[in-house]
Amino acid sequence: MILETPRLTLREAGAEDAAFVLDLLNAPGFIQGIGDRGVRTLDEARGYIETRILSSYRDHGFGMWVVTPKGEGQAVGLCGLVRREILPHVDLGYAFLERYWGQGYAQEAAGAVLAHARGVFGLATVAAIVNPDNLASCRVLEKIGFRWVDIRQLEGWDQPSAYYCA
Repeated sequence: MILETPRLTLREAGAEDAAFVLDLLNAPGFIQGIGDRGVRTLDEARGYIETRILSSYRDHGFGMWVVTPKGEGQAVGLCGLVRREILPHVDLGYAFLERYWGQGYAQEAAGAVLAHARGVFGLATVAAIVNPDNLASCRVLEKIGFRWVDIRQLEGWDQPSAYYCA
């Protein structure tokens, strides 16, 4: 376990999370709001976990963590920190299965990750990028202390992103 909030636990991902990651990455809201990662099989999901998530833990000491409600073993989302070469600061990111939207999980998990980024990793500034049309996600960021900076067309991204910092 990496973090605990009143309702959630955040832990490192592993190969056993492949079915959850496959579902999340292929959810319409994920594809529309974040992008299509091209992961279509359990083997590809395990590869994604290894190359995108576990490698970040090894390289940076942080990454995207699996979010589960306390008392339940079922993963409901990912939330964590990502180091992207295209951004000047570490990026806070999150994504949840659509059936768990509207329950405050994103705000609770993201707020805990932001506090962890500052307290444990000593990050004075944390960035966040979001599809500007995703007003709910923009509100989550603002509620936990992020401030809108500008709209950026990031290299390698199909659509512009709203850029926030906290």
